Amino acid sequence: MKRQTLLIALLTVIALGSGIGVVYTHHRNRLLFMQWQKAQAERDQIASDWELLQLEQSTLVTNIAIQDTARTRLNMLNPDPGAVLYITP
Repeated sequence: MKRQTLLIALLTVIALGSGIGVVYTHHRNRLLFMQWQKAQAERDQIASDWELLQLEQSTLVTNIAIQDTARTRLNMLNPDPGAVLYITP
């Protein structure tokens, strides 16, 4: 009789331990899934920012943008054609 009680107690502890393990694993899985979703959202935002930066860079390096920046920010002007000296070898 004492052996049966010990066996039932042992099996009960094993079943409870298994149930707690399942609950913990499920909870940990949820936490990791939420972390993964946040990482994906951050990756998508970074990719979007990168595309915008590439677009901005492509517009900044055009000749018109460079000339406009030189005129407005640096107060540079095109010289008169008569004031340009050409040196030939």
